[in-house]
Amino acid sequence: MATLRALRPFAHREYRVLIAALAISIFGSGMWAVAMVYQVIHLGGGPLELSLVATAASVGLVAFVLAGGIAADRVPQRLLIIAVEGTNLAVIGAISLLAMTGALQLWHLALGAFVLGVGAAFFFPAYSAILPRILPADDLLAANGMEGTMRPILQQAAGPAVAGVVVAALSPAWAVTGVSACHLLAFIILNFLGRHALDAPPNGAVDGGASGDGGASRASGGAGGKPAKTSFFHDLREGVAYTVRTPWLLWTLIWACLSVLFLIGPIEVLIPFVVRDQLGGDSRMFGFLLAVMGVGGAAASLATASFKLPRRYLSVMIVSWGVGTLPLAAVGIMDNFWVLAAALFIFGATGGVGMVIWGTLLQRRVPPHLLGRVSSLDFFVSLALMPVSMALSGPAAAVVPIWLIFLGAGLVCPIMAVVALFAARMTTDEIENPLDSNPVPVPAPAPSDEPEDESAARSRD
Repeated sequence: MATLRALRPFAHREYRVLIAALAISIFGSGMWAVAMVYQVIHLGGGPLELSLVATAASVGLVAFVLAGGIAADRVPQRLLIIAVEGTNLAVIGAISLLAMTGALQLWHLALGAFVLGVGAAFFFPAYSAILPRILPADDLLAANGMEGTMRPILQQAAGPAVAGVVVAALSPAWAVTGVSACHLLAFIILNFLGRHALDAPPNGAVDGGASGDGGASRASGGAGGKPAKTSFFHDLREGVAYTVRTPWLLWTLIWACLSVLFLIGPIEVLIPFVVRDQLGGDSRMFGFLLAVMGVGGAAASLATASFKLPRRYLSVMIVSWGVGTLPLAAVGIMDNFWVLAAALFIFGATGGVGMVIWGTLLQRRVPPHLLGRVSSLDFFVSLALMPVSMALSGPAAAVVPIWLIFLGAGLVCPIMAVVALFAARMTTDEIENPLDSNPVPVPAPAPSDEPEDESAARSRD
């Protein structure tokens, strides 16, 4: 029965169309990660040129992700998703054509990577916002779990593996052509999304709320329910204001910022040196360890999707994240491969559990007219500190022992998880705003002539 719960979203035609296109698109993204590297090398580029192309993609993503969230709340998400996939197809198709004809230059790759980054900035907020429009609330956990299972398998494993084979057997240009074929197929499939998905409420529309966060579920609109025309900065301020006044959301984002700052750099930059100096391994061992972490995330995402949303959903989410970072505190002193692999597997698994619940909470508790903006803010705060973490890890390791860096990271994050749990009153909030299908019924009070207490209003989700 648990497995059937994970597959329930597939009963809905629109979800089948959307997830099929997403699977093909992220498989193509995994191929692009390898094809782009070897295309740069084929053109005579080195680490500097490769860094330039990779940075162009990151700049496009970070610079436009907030705009992407606002667009997801203003523009019908179906059209936005199709437009992004069409743009991806045009960009990769042009690079493929230039590569096949021998006319490709490094600046073409950098420009293409930038546009792909911009496309991702618009795609993911729209994808997050459209899911609640095509699935019942009870199926959102399973849908997010399916994506969390699918992404590491296709984007981190299958896509790069296939691209590596194509590059070795043929050329980088053929691998890029394979990426363009993936985007073509995804674009065609997305056009089968039903037209009713165009009916997503635009920014400012009155929308009854599944938010569970009070009157914020309704936006100010003009007379007759028509959405008021607002500026970019007004929409951005509205999304930020909602985040700041919603404790569970604000404190989770604070925890996410700190975890990215303390963890991403050490994992990406310092673990290769742990592998070399403490385990005597090479790049293959490092790659295998990252794969183990991805497998942990995929397995835990599928498991989370197979069950109901926990009644203590906020506690389970933040505790999973906090406890999952504890094994990393000892990474700097580990000298056994399997112990290090187990630590990374636990980190990946607990991260997968938390991310599936987190994505579901955004879709179920954030008002629909704000979902795109809040999703993009979540994306932005995570991305903004990622390069900072990577930039600081190297210099920090030059003056501080690596074991001390991992010890600090592995302890700060659990402590901050406890702080977030109590500062946001998550244990109380999750009981006052139940999201399970069959909440425990509360006995009705006995009839009384006394006026109704105002606290009764808080019992509404």
